[in-house]
Amino acid sequence: MIRLHHCPQTRSMRALWLLHELGVDFEVQEWPFDKTLRSPEFRALNPAGRIPALELDGETIWESGAMIEVLCERFPEAGLGRDAGHPERARFLTWIHFAETISQHAAALTQQHVALRDDAMRSPIVMQLEAARIGKCYAALEEHLGEYLLDAFSAADIAVGQAVYMARHFKALDGYPKTLAWYDRITARPPFASSLPGEAKLYPQDFYEAWEVVE
Repeated sequence: MIRLHHCPQTRSMRALWLLHELGVDFEVQEWPFDKTLRSPEFRALNPAGRIPALELDGETIWESGAMIEVLCERFPEAGLGRDAGHPERARFLTWIHFAETISQHAAALTQQHVALRDDAMRSPIVMQLEAARIGKCYAALEEHLGEYLLDAFSAADIAVGQAVYMARHFKALDGYPKTLAWYDRITARPPFASSLPGEAKLYPQDFYEAWEVVE
């Protein structure tokens, strides 16, 4: 049995996209992005009280990068992972974990633009710094990208692609043509469309401008 505990437009979307790519049977339990995640019921799945959580073969995994590695190893026939000893193994792991580098900046901006309800609590400096850091991540992608992150489409593209999906709410891909072409390529896949939110969304807007610093 595979059950993904999911909030739309969060890191759990990586596992959801991957599960659709794998073509396996699974269930999704959707949670609201609110204090419900701190409930004893959810903390029994993820002790940090954060999305995601994945129930797999009687165990629970609560880090999205770990989910990707375990699912790729569980279903090797899909060819989306790179096992130990594979010549692309190190690159595969590097990109899987680089997704979290991008996501931490997107998460900081999500807090500033979406989670904080009082404008007085928002920081234009944080907004501008984090958006610039996302730009540096895009530049790293631009430097290393071919058609895909590895020699063929893999779960590395899923992990990083989903992180870029979140980051694009705060920093556009203008000026990064290779990255934009790659992003368009991987998000044209039907499993990506299957991982997109319905009516429930974390981001009510498609894009959030960084505030200007007022002297």
